[in-house]
Amino acid sequence: MLAWVIEILIKIALVQFAIMTAVAYMSLVERKVSGWIQDRVGPNRVGPWGLLQPLADGIKFMMKEQVVPTFVHRPIYMAAPALALVPALAAFAVIPFGDRLTIGGREVTLAIADVNIGVLFVLGVASVGVYGIVLAGWASNNKYAMLGGLRSTAQMISYELGLGLSIVGVLMAAGSLRLSQVVEAQPGIGSWNVWTQPIGFLVFLVSAFAETNRLPFDLPEADTELVAGYHTEYSAIKFSMFYMAEYANMITSSALMATLFFGGWQLPFPAGWLGLEGNALAIAQVISFVLKVAFFLFLFVWVRWTLPRFRYDQLMGLGWKVLLPLALANIFLVAFGITLGWI
Repeated sequence: MLAWVIEILIKIALVQFAIMTAVAYMSLVERKVSGWIQDRVGPNRVGPWGLLQPLADGIKFMMKEQVVPTFVHRPIYMAAPALALVPALAAFAVIPFGDRLTIGGREVTLAIADVNIGVLFVLGVASVGVYGIVLAGWASNNKYAMLGGLRSTAQMISYELGLGLSIVGVLMAAGSLRLSQVVEAQPGIGSWNVWTQPIGFLVFLVSAFAETNRLPFDLPEADTELVAGYHTEYSAIKFSMFYMAEYANMITSSALMATLFFGGWQLPFPAGWLGLEGNALAIAQVISFVLKVAFFLFLFVWVRWTLPRFRYDQLMGLGWKVLLPLALANIFLVAFGITLGWI
């Protein structure tokens, strides 16, 4: 029991360190990619090639004065940033980032918790994060913040439905809610779910953009309309926690896309091609998973600096009139394919 507890604590520490490091450097990637798209240089002063910019930003946020307006509902106002950030970090707990590693004769599963309801856990925990946004908007006692919180609620309800239904086909094909078994059902690039369920992947991808409040679906914080939306009245470290939650949600969504539709930690080619086995193979699988997640994170940034923001009526219409019917059609098509033995 003691060895098991120590193993879990080490995995939690390593995964959280990796996520928080990725969150910090996603802020640099965001600015570097936007500079590249707009033919600018981007951050290049703090450290070589600007690599220490996230550290400087973190110190700046911690040193800044935390201004708390007198008219806010203080307890909820103070708790809202944590309510947004903690679920974003907790959702990664059941996502497998590799198969198994042998350490000291003991097999270690490369996931914090490989539970048999992994998909339900991720969907449930990720949906809690919207409470932080809604409560931040309400507790700020500001009309712009309140409108941002209300928009976030409606957006979550609209797109959570399509996102959940888009996964049903994957679960039907794998026959399990355990994410490790979903990965094992996609042993090679030809068996990835993105080929057999392209409609489900497309619905999941668009819904993930809406769930993470990223452009072109960033209506809850639309700068041109709502100043900064739900975090208008926040400053210093609390302001940065909302951005940390957004990037953490992006990492979780990218990891889910890689796991559900792109074979997770599976290599795109037979492991025998590289002559790898044992721990060397396990490390190669972790690298494969990280590269897939990195690709989707780049996609998030690329889309943000390429597409304009939707109008609010377009946002709601897309969720209810397009994505929901497509997700239901995908379930029907997958069931039809399984019945005929095509999937």
